[in-house]
Amino acid sequence: MLKKSILVFIALAVLLLTGCASVPMESPGKSEKLKAFNSPSDGMAGLYIYREAGVGAALKKDIWVNEECVGESAQEVFFYKEVPGDERHSIATESEFSPNVISLETEKGKNYFIKQYIKMGVFVGGANLKLVGEEEGRNAVSELDLAVSGTCSS
Repeated sequence: MLKKSILVFIALAVLLLTGCASVPMESPGKSEKLKAFNSPSDGMAGLYIYREAGVGAALKKDIWVNEECVGESAQEVFFYKEVPGDERHSIATESEFSPNVISLETEKGKNYFIKQYIKMGVFVGGANLKLVGEEEGRNAVSELDLAVSGTCSS
């Protein structure tokens, strides 16, 4: 009986980590426009927050900038948000037990790339964030689609 329970748990875990979640998407035209990686508006900095394909495809994870909902991520999507330049900003994502946060000091006129990735947790996959270089970020975002901003699950 115990073996059967363990097998069912493993099967559910594999299903959860390999299924596919979806979120509302913006128009392809808006997505392509942002992939030109133009400079942000005057006095602002641009944040590209993205998630590539990988484990945890069935998971959607909220992303916040300065405690404001940016959106709920899924595989192969990105968000773009402008924030005031020359200020410190908090970028957070939900995880298994608590949000994971990075703090970023921005410069006016510059774009930043933040990668969200799923990591294995005790009960479900958690999420984390990391600041990546411009070349890596541009290459990744170029392959992704823009998700609709402003809707978080919590």
